[in-house]
Amino acid sequence: MGALRDRLREARRDFGGVLRNPGLRRLELAWLFSVVGSWAYSIAVAVFAYEQGGATAVGLVSVLRWVAAAAVSPFAALLADRYRRRRVMVVSDLLRSALIAGAAAAVLGNAGPSVVYILATLVSIAGTPFRPAEAAYTPSLVKTPEELGAANVVAAAIESIAIFAGPALGGLLLASTSLATTFFITAGALAVSALLILRIPGLEAPRDDPVASHVRDELLAGVRAVAGERKIALLVGLFAAQTFVDGLLGVLIAVLALSYLDAGAAAVGWLNAASGIGGLLGALLAGALVGRGRLAGDFGVGVLLFGLPLALIATSRNETVALLLLGVVGVGNTLADVAGVTLLQRVAPDAVLGRVFGLLETLLLLTVGLGAAVAPALVSGLDTRGALLVSGLLLPILVVAAWPVLRRIDLEARPRPREVELLRGVPFLSGLSEATIERLARLAVHESAAPDQEIVEQGEAGESFYVVDSGTVDVFVDGARVTTLRKGDYFGEIALLRNVPRTATVRAREHTVLLVLGRADFLPAIEGYAPGLASAEAVVGRRLATHG
Repeated sequence: MGALRDRLREARRDFGGVLRNPGLRRLELAWLFSVVGSWAYSIAVAVFAYEQGGATAVGLVSVLRWVAAAAVSPFAALLADRYRRRRVMVVSDLLRSALIAGAAAAVLGNAGPSVVYILATLVSIAGTPFRPAEAAYTPSLVKTPEELGAANVVAAAIESIAIFAGPALGGLLLASTSLATTFFITAGALAVSALLILRIPGLEAPRDDPVASHVRDELLAGVRAVAGERKIALLVGLFAAQTFVDGLLGVLIAVLALSYLDAGAAAVGWLNAASGIGGLLGALLAGALVGRGRLAGDFGVGVLLFGLPLALIATSRNETVALLLLGVVGVGNTLADVAGVTLLQRVAPDAVLGRVFGLLETLLLLTVGLGAAVAPALVSGLDTRGALLVSGLLLPILVVAAWPVLRRIDLEARPRPREVELLRGVPFLSGLSEATIERLARLAVHESAAPDQEIVEQGEAGESFYVVDSGTVDVFVDGARVTTLRKGDYFGEIALLRNVPRTATVRAREHTVLLVLGRADFLPAIEGYAPGLASAEAVVGRRLATHG
């Protein structure tokens, strides 16, 4: 009980940090206005389509919006790595706001349903960069790793609330005003989101020159980041499997209510609501767990809880049991979402983080659609009970198979506060996001040097960056000692940044321990952060002038 009280106390502190952080607070509020406005708009579009052409028109608009978003998502996510992420979110909000206002004008001007449908598709396209940019931008605003997890819990809770509040707001506005007014109000919500993002304090560093490389190569960089790293590939794969089951569930809930439980049409709404309520409870659970340092395990448990209850529903034809178990599904959904997103933010390189989330969004859109397409065949071939069993057992089987890797991810991701402190003490690394510093700390290795041992030699190729952890080293240029470095000092950056041979020899004066980062880890972190690169270049200039 004492440990639980401590964890809850720490969770309250972490959430307090989110509220006290002006940038995070405004980002979360912007997310609230964006997602609630989007849901309310979707309801208004669906009602308009139904009035114009019945269920066929609703289905057509939905397919157009989903397919367009899935097709554009990888390209839209590239914007989050090419340009300032805050600017990408603002432009996404303002474009959607303008397009929705245009739809309102089209309704008032009797322009015809096809115009509204086209604008709705464009709204979906304009919205695709927002979530990848937000997920990639969040780590730059946090002050501690725990605060990152708390920010993701808040974002997940907002999304769960929006599932209720957005449709409810849309329905209320349609009932009390008009379709055009509803469109205008939802456009206003997105404009407020943009204003909140613009008011986030501090200037974001510019991204790389957008014409520096071929678009195809930049898109493939995100794919390579996922495919080339087993941990990231596993997380993305489990996410995709979960949304495939989510697609199955979207169809199975209707079959469950109307056929298996014979509970009537109202039960469809109640069963969906149970999952949403569970999502809010899952946010509370995630808030208590996310700071323990076992994110991969929590993610696995969340995916497990999303699937297993479906198999248990197949064992009973009781509506109350089904409601409770779907509530557990909602808990698992939020827990998996928070833990999985936080893990990706911490293990994926910042330079391609937007593209990683964009690829994830594309896979989620495709797999949820695939699940919805497969569900009728499952019910037809296996009946409802068999379809529930297959849907419910798929995720537990995958989690059990992946569990050794998930455990290894948690072991490798344990905090390294000493290494973080050393790297944070390097001036041109100090401005990097907490997630990036933490990632570098995990990649760094310790090397020892005996007295009088040469660590680097003038004229040789440079492949590593060094920070002195303990001991003392002397720096020699052309055989003459020019300086002495002690704990917290660093060397090796000149050869890496300028791609030249070592400009000095460094020799241990006494037994020395060094924290070492390889070229492949050091350069992307520095080159992806413009102020850090400028600071590093200034250090290089001073050192070269001194050596000269």
